[in-house]
Amino acid sequence: MDVARVSFAHTTIAQSIDLMRQIRKIAPHIGILPDLPGPKIRSSPFPEHGVVLETGAEVVLAPGSTTATSSATRIGVALDEAVASLAEGDVVSLGDGGISLVVLGRQGDDVLARVRSGGKVIGRPGVTVPSNRLDLATPTPEDFDRIAALVAEDVEAIAVSFVWRSEDIEAVRGAVGNSSTMLVAKIETAEAIGNLDAIVRSADAVMVARGDLGIRLPLEDVPFHQKDIIRCGVRFARPVITATQMLESMTTSPVPTRAEVSDVANAILDGTSAVMLSGETAIGVDPVNVVATMSRIVERAEQEFDYVNWGAGLGVQEVSADAPLRRITAAISGAAWHAALEEDVAAIVACTQSGATARAISRFRPDMPIVAVTPHERTLRQLSMSWGVETLLSEHSASTDDGIWRAVQDAVEAGYASPGDVVVVIAGSPYEKDPVADTLRIVRIRAS
Repeated sequence: MDVARVSFAHTTIAQSIDLMRQIRKIAPHIGILPDLPGPKIRSSPFPEHGVVLETGAEVVLAPGSTTATSSATRIGVALDEAVASLAEGDVVSLGDGGISLVVLGRQGDDVLARVRSGGKVIGRPGVTVPSNRLDLATPTPEDFDRIAALVAEDVEAIAVSFVWRSEDIEAVRGAVGNSSTMLVAKIETAEAIGNLDAIVRSADAVMVARGDLGIRLPLEDVPFHQKDIIRCGVRFARPVITATQMLESMTTSPVPTRAEVSDVANAILDGTSAVMLSGETAIGVDPVNVVATMSRIVERAEQEFDYVNWGAGLGVQEVSADAPLRRITAAISGAAWHAALEEDVAAIVACTQSGATARAISRFRPDMPIVAVTPHERTLRQLSMSWGVETLLSEHSASTDDGIWRAVQDAVEAGYASPGDVVVVIAGSPYEKDPVADTLRIVRIRAS
């Protein structure tokens, strides 16, 4: 694995942070992505081993304030207003939409519903009610508390749930303050699809959150939204994570379905930067096997990727129309990609402080390694979700020339290039107030 996502939806802030610290101790090189719950409505907890809701059975939906635990006959809903908003005929979904209920009528503060599509529920699944009934803002007051704790932990990234517009990302960025924490916008609402370009511009990365997206939009539209989100993220040099039910059957099975294997492979061929596991590794019977299986599928799909033609349609203007320095980096990275193809180089070496230079070249999906050389461990971990980027930790450089020399030396020592090979190097001044990659060099490795 390259990144560990830690959901804050099911535990206290202290418990989640303790888990993050354990991960950092075990695997200090990987990225950690804490995930804010946002205004997602969840049920009161079901028993440890879950319950089965039988199709056709009647159940009561009750305010969470009066129902601390859920059962097969009575389900607490954490947000009281959600239950109060329901009317006869409304459809309520649990989890990722596989289980649905239809409202029969009210019983005082409670609601009587019939199970339209049953199944097993465990933990605190999400509860989806008609979207026009509630006005829920992102981030929530509870999210702001979590953000403060995460900034104190110096996390490298935060996933923001239920983003509707770019202002939601800016609100989180304001709470993060001067920290260089990356913000990952989870695209899971119809409103986010409508505001996609503006959201991607404001965010540092995006996630195709197919679970809630598939509940809020027609299922048959989701594959095409996935392609649009991936392509948009790539255009703006933002890492894109494709998530939800990728190997869902492996929650209980030792092997995935053929459809799941195709799904993962097609996400790779679409150009996604990363693929994410959820329940398969959170509550699955063999999480190690799931990760190994995902890895094999990814490696095989990458053998079929159309590296040469992928970047042909990407323009400099698409990275950022309102940031001249980003446009310079985009132009230099585009030239580096062309030079790498023409010279058949062993590697593209990116000297980077923040990781932006490596992310800019990553959008072209070159078939040779992108070696990001940085003096910052935080940047190293932030790049763990970027496509095709290998990372090396190096010393601070006194100048651009010194940085290039060190980076090439580090790449050779790490085995990315050998005497006689050619590498492309992109860099900028390590001490500019506003970093920009404005230097491109083609270097032939000579025998020492």
